[in-house]
Amino acid sequence: MPSRRAVLLGAAAAGVLAGGGVATASFRRTLAAAEARISQGSSTIETRLGTIEWGEAGTGAPILMIHGTGGGFDQGLAFCRRLSADGFRIIAPSRFGYLRSTYPDDPSSARQADAFVDLLDHLGIDKLPVAGGSAGALSAIEFAIRHSDRCSALIAIVPASYAPERPSFQPMSWWQEKTMRAMLESDLLFWAALGMARDTMIGTMLATDPALVSAASAAERARVDEILSGILPVSRRSRGLMNDARLASDPARSELERIRAPTLATSVEDDRFGTADAARHIAREIEGTRLVVYPTGGHVWVGHDEELFAEVARFVRGLPT
Repeated sequence: MPSRRAVLLGAAAAGVLAGGGVATASFRRTLAAAEARISQGSSTIETRLGTIEWGEAGTGAPILMIHGTGGGFDQGLAFCRRLSADGFRIIAPSRFGYLRSTYPDDPSSARQADAFVDLLDHLGIDKLPVAGGSAGALSAIEFAIRHSDRCSALIAIVPASYAPERPSFQPMSWWQEKTMRAMLESDLLFWAALGMARDTMIGTMLATDPALVSAASAAERARVDEILSGILPVSRRSRGLMNDARLASDPARSELERIRAPTLATSVEDDRFGTADAARHIAREIEGTRLVVYPTGGHVWVGHDEELFAEVARFVRGLPT
């Protein structure tokens, strides 16, 4: 985490302390609501790689939805709310280090993909489309490569995956990493930043121009707020967040040429994480990929939620049976 962000979050925390009892009570109410929200709607199983948590919503043809950075089963279900209301069964696991899922010795995207197979075996599902958003696209891609017999389609949404054109982020210094870890383990600091540095959080964590959000519809502004506030309790997601920082800041090249499943890759040109380059790289490497890139909307595709998931629904319904 750059030092300027650390200073901002430190100032936010100082503001909370200065606010006294009113701010403390508000923080406690917010955190209690967040804990209550993730305490229901999910189950766990034991896999060869430890505990995996997942939630489900909807009925119909199943889709495995793999959440992005800062998520968990709850984010996966929230992202696919339109699909679960449109006749699909959304299966949303929490990746390694998120909420109740294990953080194993090898938390790589490849090993996460292997754990998904155990989840599908438990659910009695032989084959299904796998969708991955942001850092979740890394394990979705590995699933399509390593378990092609279980993957009927790959859907990469703002993929934080390798592209030769995509600039890599400089590795953090030991001080930056220590500061970032402290921030991600503090629900108080994160909550304070949501209230006092919201635009900074949108611009950095969501890699989206805050001006786009301000100009968006009320529904889209509420969706962005839900994504941000949904990261609480961040302390229950910190190990996954740190792992994503390692995996997605300079992602390794995947053997995309091995993927034979029908593929949809979507992104946004002004995504500050540069995922449009990654989506185009996927389209170049996987024959027949459908590529959809919106001109504006940032990493959380502001203004395109309805059309993006309508595109996903059409793609899945058009798969060969």
